[in-house]
Amino acid sequence: MYAIVNTGGKQYRVEPGDTVRVESLPGDQGDLIELEDVRLLSDDDGGVTVGAPNVDGAKVTAEVVAQGRGKKVIVFKYKAKTRYRRKQGHRQNFTELRVTDISYNKD
Repeated sequence: MYAIVNTGGKQYRVEPGDTVRVESLPGDQGDLIELEDVRLLSDDDGGVTVGAPNVDGAKVTAEVVAQGRGKKVIVFKYKAKTRYRRKQGHRQNFTELRVTDISYNKD
């Protein structure tokens, strides 16, 4: 069984037991988070349920493993012959989630 969830403007394919690094979400280490923005759901029998845009009654439960910051990305702007140089660094915040359960209530 797997699901495709939307969080932080990106979509992720998750299965129970997977660890996923997503955009920063509120919560401390050990907290449970429910992701209800499920776009697609596949069951063990091979059946697929596609949402329009979301699958009603589906949710993914995940545990917060860690909160952190990614590697530094250097942004360097340069224009030749005009003495224009700008250097800027950026570190994106992230939340690492471990998927514990995928549930679906057909109502």
